[in-house]
Amino acid sequence: MIKKFDVLVIGAGPGGYISAIRASQLGFSVACCESKTYDDPDGEPRLGGTCLNAGCIPLKALVASSEAYERVNHQYAEHGITATDVTMDVGQMIKRKADVVTRMTSGIKLLFRKNRITLLKGHGSFVGRTDDGYQVRIGTPTGDEEVVARNVIIATGSKARHLPNIEVDNVTICDNEGGLKFETVPKKLCVIGAGVIGLELGSVWRRLGAEVTVLESMPTFLAASDESIAKEAGKLFPKQGINIVLGIRIDEVKKGRNGITVSYADAQGAGHKLECDRMIVSIGRIPNTDKLDLEAIGLKTDERGFIPVNAQCATAAPGVYAIGDVVRGPMLAHKAEDEGVMVAEEIAGQKPHIDYNCMPWVIYTSPEIAWVGKTEQQLKAEGRAYKAGKFPFIANGRALGLGNVDGFVKMLVDATTDEILGVHIIGSEASDLIAEAALAMEFHASAEDVARTCHPHPSLSEVLREAALATDGRALNM
Repeated sequence: MIKKFDVLVIGAGPGGYISAIRASQLGFSVACCESKTYDDPDGEPRLGGTCLNAGCIPLKALVASSEAYERVNHQYAEHGITATDVTMDVGQMIKRKADVVTRMTSGIKLLFRKNRITLLKGHGSFVGRTDDGYQVRIGTPTGDEEVVARNVIIATGSKARHLPNIEVDNVTICDNEGGLKFETVPKKLCVIGAGVIGLELGSVWRRLGAEVTVLESMPTFLAASDESIAKEAGKLFPKQGINIVLGIRIDEVKKGRNGITVSYADAQGAGHKLECDRMIVSIGRIPNTDKLDLEAIGLKTDERGFIPVNAQCATAAPGVYAIGDVVRGPMLAHKAEDEGVMVAEEIAGQKPHIDYNCMPWVIYTSPEIAWVGKTEQQLKAEGRAYKAGKFPFIANGRALGLGNVDGFVKMLVDATTDEILGVHIIGSEASDLIAEAALAMEFHASAEDVARTCHPHPSLSEVLREAALATDGRALNM
């Protein structure tokens, strides 16, 4: 007998599993299919998608381990703590990362059982449509199963973009997955692409002793961020030992017995050769939409492989939605989660919405970088009158006590209404501090609202308050 569901979610990444849970909470019968195993020892599909298995979570586990190693070697002496002959057991670090991932993915299985969600182990693709709903084939190595659902949510995520004519073996030349699995610290690491993943992975292996060079084809650094943030990061990262070369063109990559040779031209056209023993290719991601058989239900992707959707993530096929990395907008796990909740509530007849302008971005480098809302260059391009307030961490008592004084908070507000238009942070714990800014913007708060809110002392959050005060020229500690 063919199984029938109110909602079928294709893909169990952050958007997929969250949408499945929310749909179940709303009283629907729900199934979720997943096929990717991510090297599971039993060959079982691993829930959580790239984020939990080969992206956000394992990378942040490595960030934590590498930061701990760097503190012991370079920062604890200032506190009177002396350690000698400190070594890094890379194998144990990788094992800890794997344990964190297993705990998280196992937790999703528990959530599925708790919420009575049927897990279908296989690859989902469309067959057609009947009066009962959409027919979806669940393909497995041992055979296919067909199910029917009245509503389908496509949440198949994305995969790493590779360079043409450069074979990624995820041993020597790697993408994000291979870059998380090094068994030893590279002596010389080349990172192609100065985006979020490239900078984070480069920072991890730099802390552990690798000589890191980042080659970026764009003429500017961190073009999506506020220019002041990019400028500050551009000064701090080279001081840490990350060499960043902008405006390059890769001519050739040769893999030999003794390593890799990268031939590239700089911004002026001069040729260079870079020798390294490992390479990470991090030039963006592309949507996983090529094996869904969308044409069976009258859908097709755009020229970049994304599925066209409206503001509620509905496709042109009634009852079929798409969320996360397969649709327009930033490829962020929390964006996929919010869209998953929105779609489930839309199916239930509610009126949810997402303000994408209030969606924060984070880069887990050292110091961290985070922002939400408009950049100063965007406001200038719009011709909008604004005021800016900026406050450095070095003037904050908590930052001084922690020994993390690099960076600042910058707030941009409307010159007339004082509404917060954007907040940009480079500094310690930026990933947590940005949440207050996002909340304030979601409620259309003014800088005065933040400035008049009592913040705990001493805390890093006071820097945000001081930046709000600075928009009116009345910062109290500068």
